[in-house]
Amino acid sequence: MTYEIEIGRGKRGHRAYSLDDVAVVPSRRTRDPQDVSVSWQIDAYQFDVPALAAPMDSVMSPETAIAFGRLGGLGVLNLEGLWTRYEDPDPVLDEIAELSADTFSPSATKRMQELYQAPIQPELITSRLAEIRDAGVTVAGSLTPQRTQEHYQTVVDAGVDIFVIRGTTVSAEHVSKESEPLNLKQFIYELDVPVIVGGAASYTPALHLMRTGAAGVLVGFGGGASSTTRRALGIHSPMASAISDVSAARRDYMDESGGRYVHVIADGGLGTSGEIVKAFAMGADAVMLGSALARAEEAPGQGWHWGQEAHHDQLPRGDRVRMDTVGPLSEVLFGPSHHTNGTSNIVGALRRTMATTGYSDLKEFQRIEVVVSPYSSNG
Repeated sequence: MTYEIEIGRGKRGHRAYSLDDVAVVPSRRTRDPQDVSVSWQIDAYQFDVPALAAPMDSVMSPETAIAFGRLGGLGVLNLEGLWTRYEDPDPVLDEIAELSADTFSPSATKRMQELYQAPIQPELITSRLAEIRDAGVTVAGSLTPQRTQEHYQTVVDAGVDIFVIRGTTVSAEHVSKESEPLNLKQFIYELDVPVIVGGAASYTPALHLMRTGAAGVLVGFGGGASSTTRRALGIHSPMASAISDVSAARRDYMDESGGRYVHVIADGGLGTSGEIVKAFAMGADAVMLGSALARAEEAPGQGWHWGQEAHHDQLPRGDRVRMDTVGPLSEVLFGPSHHTNGTSNIVGALRRTMATTGYSDLKEFQRIEVVVSPYSSNG
């Protein structure tokens, strides 16, 4: 059932909820956290941790992608980032870290735009992905829809295992009078590797993306803590409602396709373990983490966090934001935690919530009862 509210005499809108507005409810037996499984499988690839590391230069380098993979997750490298533009990106990362300390700084944004004008080098795409493959972990790389046709063959030839197409908003039907748009259905059909695509934030766009043959759909607009899309473009969709809507599309697409399962991956607004827990409760199969991992000591951003939107050459829609470093990557994921705010031991927190509420695996946990806070800003 969908509820609409009257905004004024000329407009009605759907009521929607953020992850802050909902909470899970213990309603069954309890379990030992060690008896809980948080493993996740997409296509032929099995992971001990149901998380992808966001393809953001402040979060993932080839080195951190390898480390994250060895810890049980899936590191996704931004193939339009500094590692494919510079042979040695360390001096560039150092310069970005030393820019103005203000979160919103036009001079810092301008300099980042200049740094990201360096051309993408196909040979660097090949060598970075080869570095990850040689480490023996699952290889995943990300392109935006605008760059996919230009570079996808290089990515596939480099031996990527999972291909991610990630943008602020991705549709199965993009209309352009200037250039030949990417035909997602044909593109995915012709590839021999599973494709994860997004973002989508409502039922119908997600259903259309599922019909392209995608193995997974990203929910949200990406960027999370660093995104200013709501302020710059007026576009926003509260994550609890978005995940629920896309999960409903997954259910209906299973019926439509005769049982084909498309994974729902929450992407954005997942900075703490509590938000991650609630994303699974709303129906996510996995989460894509940016700010949560930008707090790790190994993060390339050196305490700063930004996405691709932050250096768009015409209309930047993201900030370079300061993050508190909480510890090494292993501590962020598995503890032991010394923080009470949900920024470390995020996998342990997920296990404990599932155990406290009596669920043994993530598919079961998706059925948990949730409540809407009476103090919700949405009603």
